[in-house]
Amino acid sequence: MGSTPNSVPKIISALAARTQLGQIMRRARLDQARFVVDRRGEPQIVIMGIKDFLKTIAPEKKVVAAIRAAARKQGKNKLSMRQIDREIRAYRRERSL
Repeated sequence: MGSTPNSVPKIISALAARTQLGQIMRRARLDQARFVVDRRGEPQIVIMGIKDFLKTIAPEKKVVAAIRAAARKQGKNKLSMRQIDREIRAYRRERSL
C-alpha cells in the first residue's frame, strides 16, 4: 500500500526498516511512498524517493533550471569530466591574462 506525495507516510519500526530496507527503498522510488521510521515510539527519520524529495523538499531554483536547460540545448550536458576540467583550465588561463 503506497502513499502518494503529500499524503500521510506509513509509520514503520526501526526493526522493519532494517529487515525490509530493499523493499522500502523500492516502494519509495517506484510508488513515491513515504515512510517514517520510529524507534521506541519516537519518529526518527523519513524515507522517501529522491525524485519525490527533490520535487517537494528541495526544488530546483529557477536560475539553476535555466542554466541546466541552456546546457542541454547546447549539448554541454554530455561533457566528460576530462572535457569539463579542460574547459575550467582554459577559462582560468584566459581570466589570468
